[in-house]
Amino acid sequence: MSKDLRVAVGSVNPVKVLAVKQALELLNIKADILSCSVRTSVGPQPIGLKKTMQGAIERGCYAQNVCNSDWGIGIEAGLIDFPGTISGYMDFQICVIIDKEKRITIGVSMGFEFPTKVIGGVLKGVYREIEEGMEVLSGIRQIGEKMGAIGFLSKGTISRLDITRESVISALIPRVNRSIYGELKKVDEVMKLLY
Repeated sequence: MSKDLRVAVGSVNPVKVLAVKQALELLNIKADILSCSVRTSVGPQPIGLKKTMQGAIERGCYAQNVCNSDWGIGIEAGLIDFPGTISGYMDFQICVIIDKEKRITIGVSMGFEFPTKVIGGVLKGVYREIEEGMEVLSGIRQIGEKMGAIGFLSKGTISRLDITRESVISALIPRVNRSIYGELKKVDEVMKLLY
């Protein structure tokens, strides 16, 4: 790519912004990175694949529109129903990249399970989001802007930065291999599939 892309991240969370920066660098994509605060309609803790995707799409669209960027990147962590797990849920980071033509690519991180005590607290309304429950469990304030719950639960072997970067790279794959993937879906098409 000849000129630097203008890339806007739909979050001011430093982990998400750094993950985007690192993913782009790893794939040799030159970009000026901006970030903006976004409030989504899915609330602080999306539950289910559709709500999590919707949150990521809202973040990406808002960032792309407000910053008039080449790409808007939305990253949303959510609890996804997962039969056979202890709690019934796995947590995944979903990343979407939306361009000026409103074409979308989607990526997902590895998933992991939160302790049932934390999941139960969210489902019962004790905690607004997983981060609150993990702060209580771990004693680490603002854990989501540091190592993340995954860092605490994996004894430091995997960080939130790692899984967030993984979701961004996953969403970049079709964009860096356009000749293989062909035409990208439009945001409106994807939103219709969700509801």
